[in-house]
Amino acid sequence: MAATATAPEADSQWPFTCDLEVDFGHEESAAIVCAALAVDKELQPDKVKRLMTVSHGKLSVHFEATEARFLRASFSAFVDVLTLATKTIEEFGHGMKL
Repeated sequence: MAATATAPEADSQWPFTCDLEVDFGHEESAAIVCAALAVDKELQPDKVKRLMTVSHGKLSVHFEATEARFLRASFSAFVDVLTLATKTIEEFGHGMKL
């Protein structure tokens, strides 16, 4: 798992951003985790945005926020549910399908 906090990109609307990339090694596992986490919407969409994509077995997540504290809270909560989903895939994921 790799995470980076960066200065805002030229196309970023909000001043605080962070990117997270998790390599699941398999496209199917990454897609299952992405689908499971996609239903959990941001509690304050006017203050935090999250964009998830899956490519080559990797889940990539881009966060943008209006304030650093909202970014930290959103990122922390996301990592908690990501950890749970990942452990579920590791324990029961063999042969799971979307």
